[in-house]
Amino acid sequence: MSHLWRPLRLTILALILGCLLLLALAEPAIASVHTYHEQPGQTTHRSRQSLRDQNDTAWQATVFKRYVQGHLQGVYLRLVGFPGQGLVDRQGNLLVLTGTATQWTAPPSMDPQTQELPENVAQYDVGVILSRIQRPGPLTLVVPLARQTTATLVVAPYVVEEWLQIYALAAEPDAV
Repeated sequence: MSHLWRPLRLTILALILGCLLLLALAEPAIASVHTYHEQPGQTTHRSRQSLRDQNDTAWQATVFKRYVQGHLQGVYLRLVGFPGQGLVDRQGNLLVLTGTATQWTAPPSMDPQTQELPENVAQYDVGVILSRIQRPGPLTLVVPLARQTTATLVVAPYVVEEWLQIYALAAEPDAV
């Protein structure tokens, strides 16, 4: 019987060492925070994620922060719904809810570079909201749609963490 224990112990030891090696060599998660130098003197930091609403319809959520000549233009959330799935009410405020009783509203707002958005796209000023979030946690976005309906999107904590990273980024000295 003792002749079976030695190979079993070696196998278990090899499995443990293999798991430790995999953990040690694992790549860190890739963030989707990007910086773009769109033109001389203009820098945009951006995070783009895909979210799903209560009807399992995909939405693209992009938070971006733009500096022109070193001056902040704003921090915006642009939500893009699947074309034909519903028209966004671009006059209505976005409702942002936390898991607690905290809630905020974000007004619709266009950045100076955007002239017009398609009917399935809405954009909101979220600078004040991001300034009030203490740590990443799940958020719920209630997007006003045409015909007095809404789309409810759940934002995972890792996405909120990226949004907070965008909010914390400053203008780059070489972009001024």
